[in-house]
Amino acid sequence: MLEEYREKRDFGRTPEPEPGEPKPPGSSLTFVVQQHAARRMHFDVRLEIDGALKSWPVPRGPSLDPKEKRLAVMTEDHPLEYASFEGVIPRGEYGAGQMIVWDAGIYSPDEDGRLSFGDREESERRMRAGLEDGKLSFTLRGRKLRGSWALVKTSREPNEWLLIKHRDRHADSARDILEEDESILSGLTVADLKAGRLPDPHRRVAGVPAPYPARAKPMMAASADRPFSNAGWIFEPKLDGFRAVVLKRGGDVRVLSRTGNDMTDRVPAVVEEVSQLPSDELVIDGELVAAGEDGLPDFTLLQRTMGLHRLQGVSGPTGETGAVTYYPFDILYVDGLDVTGLPLHERKSLLSRSVLEGDALRLMEYVEAEGESFFEAAVGMGIEGMVAKRRNSLYEWGGRSQSWLKIKAVQAQEFVVGGYTRGAGARSSTFGALMLGYHDDEGLRYAGRVGSGFDDRTLDEILPMLQGLTSEESSFVDEPDAPGVEPVWVRPELVVQVKYTEWREGGHLRAPVFLHVRRDVEPAAVVREAAVRPSAPAPEPAAPAPADAVASVVQQLEAAEDRAVLEVEGHRVVVTNLDKALWPAAEGRRAITKRDMIRYYARMGPVLVPHLRDRPLTLTRYPDGVEAESFYQKHWTHGLPEFVETVRLFSSHNEGDQEYIMVNNLATLVWLAQLADIEMHPWLSRTVTDVDGAHLTADFTGSRERIESSALNHPDFIVFDLDPYIYSGRERKGDEPELNRAAFLKAVEVAYALKEVLDDLSLSSFLKTSGKTGLHIYLPVLRQYDYKVTRKACETIGRFLMRGRPRDVTMEWSVERRSGRIFLDHNQNVRGKNMASIYSLRPMPGAPVSTPVAWDELEDVYPTAFDIDTVPERVSGIGDLWEDILESKHDLRRLVGVE
Repeated sequence: MLEEYREKRDFGRTPEPEPGEPKPPGSSLTFVVQQHAARRMHFDVRLEIDGALKSWPVPRGPSLDPKEKRLAVMTEDHPLEYASFEGVIPRGEYGAGQMIVWDAGIYSPDEDGRLSFGDREESERRMRAGLEDGKLSFTLRGRKLRGSWALVKTSREPNEWLLIKHRDRHADSARDILEEDESILSGLTVADLKAGRLPDPHRRVAGVPAPYPARAKPMMAASADRPFSNAGWIFEPKLDGFRAVVLKRGGDVRVLSRTGNDMTDRVPAVVEEVSQLPSDELVIDGELVAAGEDGLPDFTLLQRTMGLHRLQGVSGPTGETGAVTYYPFDILYVDGLDVTGLPLHERKSLLSRSVLEGDALRLMEYVEAEGESFFEAAVGMGIEGMVAKRRNSLYEWGGRSQSWLKIKAVQAQEFVVGGYTRGAGARSSTFGALMLGYHDDEGLRYAGRVGSGFDDRTLDEILPMLQGLTSEESSFVDEPDAPGVEPVWVRPELVVQVKYTEWREGGHLRAPVFLHVRRDVEPAAVVREAAVRPSAPAPEPAAPAPADAVASVVQQLEAAEDRAVLEVEGHRVVVTNLDKALWPAAEGRRAITKRDMIRYYARMGPVLVPHLRDRPLTLTRYPDGVEAESFYQKHWTHGLPEFVETVRLFSSHNEGDQEYIMVNNLATLVWLAQLADIEMHPWLSRTVTDVDGAHLTADFTGSRERIESSALNHPDFIVFDLDPYIYSGRERKGDEPELNRAAFLKAVEVAYALKEVLDDLSLSSFLKTSGKTGLHIYLPVLRQYDYKVTRKACETIGRFLMRGRPRDVTMEWSVERRSGRIFLDHNQNVRGKNMASIYSLRPMPGAPVSTPVAWDELEDVYPTAFDIDTVPERVSGIGDLWEDILESKHDLRRLVGVE
């Protein structure tokens, strides 16, 4: 079946998977759609049938418009392993180009309206019959493509079919689904792959090996008193439903309430769709919701649908027809790894890759930063509020944390019922009001009575619950406020949710209104929720300088005399000799002054500071300009401005602990420019131990051993430094080669060859000009290994490249033996090595800048195009090409021989 697939590929060159032993199939058939930039961009639609993927390239891609009939040409079968393949197929190979997994999920034949989800044998029988007849009708349950579709064979060519969307609720003639261009596995686009970012199929989830949890008590949110916006937070709708943790192990699925009660048999549709998810072990956290006729969450309908409004011990549905949907918003465990120690934004990404949506399983939507507008929109739609979560927050089992804050349109919380009053008049046959309480250090504290918000149905449902809990004594530690009324006491086991206008001064509720019973809340966990101010949590790390701060610095510079005091984000920076020329006038261009340099670094602050943050810096100072003497300054021995952050670390060269400067804010960058620190030379490693550095120490002082076991000895990058040693003929004896086109074109050629090697290894590569004559290629890596290992990895890859291109590439240390070739310097991968940062100025004529470039523009660029004047405009237009470089890290275990 797969012979043609094998014949077309050289598995020694292509990273595409070779057919292997198939894994045990699930109960439903799978599908995948891969976006493929080969000779022409197209989308490969692949349906699993009989142990292989039947494949139809669709040149124009799927359309949700039933009027659109898209050509689909059937090609060779692909192995099931291909469903997770994304990467770059090398030039010269069949199908050469970039490929991502654009969509995937499960599917079923659906002709005559009959579905076969969960019945693999029946599904395959029906699909075989459809292939034979030349007409396939099927329902997709994917992340992007849903509903009923058809593949219809034409009479024009033997392999020509048409892909057509059937008319159903998922059809949409106005929506271009192809605009949703990210991979559902890696989040990358085809454009990302072309720019050098590659998915890492060998990267393991960054979690902690741990036993599969038998039970899971979820993390809870504190209350906040108002909505807010913050770039370090994400915001989710607060849906009115049941909190539920879902645990999957193999085919076994359990759905547990926040109190640990098993609700599995009450949500069969959710259980069925979770059972189809690809992970063998999975624990996710989310909300069970039933939508009312208006499409909004209806808690009462949810209770009745699940049979949870009735007396304890009575189970099963009650005849209500509300469909229950599960909205997961967090992932806690996957395939042997506890991932609660990952930042929330990484867990969100992992969740989106682990959960394929269905009719009963939908990922919780969220937005970043814009909390106030999100809250306004949510309340306007009739949703009860929102939940704000720190973007970098960790998951705290069973805890109530201020890293998560719930903000409601109206004040509401749960209360324990400690008694009730007898009804009168129209309520004489039932009860009048519930007596509410909450727990504090002394016991159950009285909070007031609620007598409104009940209808006849809820009165009839609640009264038997109360009668089953009657008690001779009050459970309240204080005297309830019930003058002239003889209460009926009940054991404090029933929890209800109540909204109210405010807390009275005496500690009782003002204008309480009953909302519903909460069977999913443990009575002992009910406390008075004190709302916090959103500003109370500790701030996130300093954000890049905002545009108004930059504009302020630039305006002050324009108005300043030769000496001035600049206000930079609340800090005072003294600047002097602003009109001193640091780069002399040349070739019709005016001299470039210190004022120009400070302006440049101020303008570049928002994109440059994130790349320098938490990295020790080596200063390269040119107090009298680039043609005069310069000096390095690695550590600081005297007073610093209060805004300059430093790190103290052991220096082998200086035999002791020394202070190194870090550029963690705009003021520091401006101050360094005032010192005529033309070049920025940051380390490849950082002081922080977050995420992939959690296993490392932050102790950098006292000895070589301490710094070598720390985060500062584990770099974020492997760097390939390509220096052309091809001379123009105008150099003086003993000079380094000057910039010339022949040399730079050869460097470009070698860079592309290196990229092919890295592509074959499925390793992302980020490219920048050196600012002088060569190119720098950065490979972002997880902080698993120290500089010795990353240096060796660079050397190994470099020698492989050199063996294939011995006339073009050299790694010789002798300058004389480099002549005519490109020198690949792997020795840049050393702790504390000086290498120009992205966007660093260089002490060369014209004030050039080390600038990131996209791989597909490299053939058309020349280093002189990037200088102190042009780079800010370039970045303003296209943004920072390296903005998310640390999110593209790769696992080096396979490369260094560790699995």
